[in-house]
Amino acid sequence: MIEGLVDRIYECAFVPEQWPGTLDTLSNLTSGAGGSLYIFGKDATMLTASPGARERAAGALRGGFVQRGRGLARVLASSRSGFITERDIMTMDELEQEPLYRDFWRPAGIGSMVVTTVELPTKESLLLLFTRWLQQGPAERALVDQLDRLRPHLARSALMTARPQLERAKVASKTLAALGLPALVLDRYGKVLAANSLIESLPKFVRWRAFDGVSFSDKAADQLLRDAIATVDLAEGASVRSFPVRGGGAMMVAHVVPIRLSARDIFASCAATLIMTPVTAPEAPRVELVQSLFDLTPAEARVARSLATGDTVEDIAVRSGVTLNTIRTQVRGVLEKTGCSRQAEVISLLAGAVPSVRLGASPI
Repeated sequence: MIEGLVDRIYECAFVPEQWPGTLDTLSNLTSGAGGSLYIFGKDATMLTASPGARERAAGALRGGFVQRGRGLARVLASSRSGFITERDIMTMDELEQEPLYRDFWRPAGIGSMVVTTVELPTKESLLLLFTRWLQQGPAERALVDQLDRLRPHLARSALMTARPQLERAKVASKTLAALGLPALVLDRYGKVLAANSLIESLPKFVRWRAFDGVSFSDKAADQLLRDAIATVDLAEGASVRSFPVRGGGAMMVAHVVPIRLSARDIFASCAATLIMTPVTAPEAPRVELVQSLFDLTPAEARVARSLATGDTVEDIAVRSGVTLNTIRTQVRGVLEKTGCSRQAEVISLLAGAVPSVRLGASPI
């Protein structure tokens, strides 16, 4: 059985899609609740996990349970070049206070772990983790010894899997720099995976958070960003979200663009790109530009531009041949999608929404 497992482990190095099944087999060998593979360093990334543990493994990172406690630091600092259990690095009292155990694993029925780390040339660490159900109790030493016999093979294969992922992250960063616009890439949970120097130099607009989070200083824009991230990986989600961002008396337009299909060959594990478009003032933009910048309907875009040129709601209704209520409904749609609370803000925004950078033949 061990020989067959070794072959499967090395297969994963060249066919990473095999990792979930192999981790599942290894987890069954340990009578466990699932296995997962992470990279820890400046960032924390889940590379893969067995099917039954995938959501749980991602949730531990997303909720910050792993990062908040002391267990991860002790695992990474362990001098043992083999698998260890939680009892090797923490006392029972410490385990009772560990957020990952107390607040996340135990409510889900998880009671213990078997884990090992592998140092990468990039000064990051691969972490291979197997969890066990609460009723099973801690892993027996014989089980740990059995995993230790497989560890050299797991370490080599995981390292070969991780290197392409790290190289793709470098490519993503270079691609963002080549855009010539402030930009970053996000995973499905809103974690920043790569960013270019242009967006890093926008402190009046962008705030960097703990655990590689990002937010806008403009509260209205930040809520629109949260909404976009929440739906970006859903099939029914909007294709692109665009909205204004204010900062230090200036204005930019944020575009949240989903990364789908073959684009994920470059932007591995990424769900969306956030691109910031500078705006300058002098005249109101064309209707087509207004519509594309803020995801307005054609009617809403015409109303928005008419407001920017000085027309009143009554003027627009008369010229369009529709009722005042119809125009007011469209104005409400404009306010909501542009993040403005008053018509005067829309007028001020659109008066400056003429991009200073062009991408090919497109006006944005």
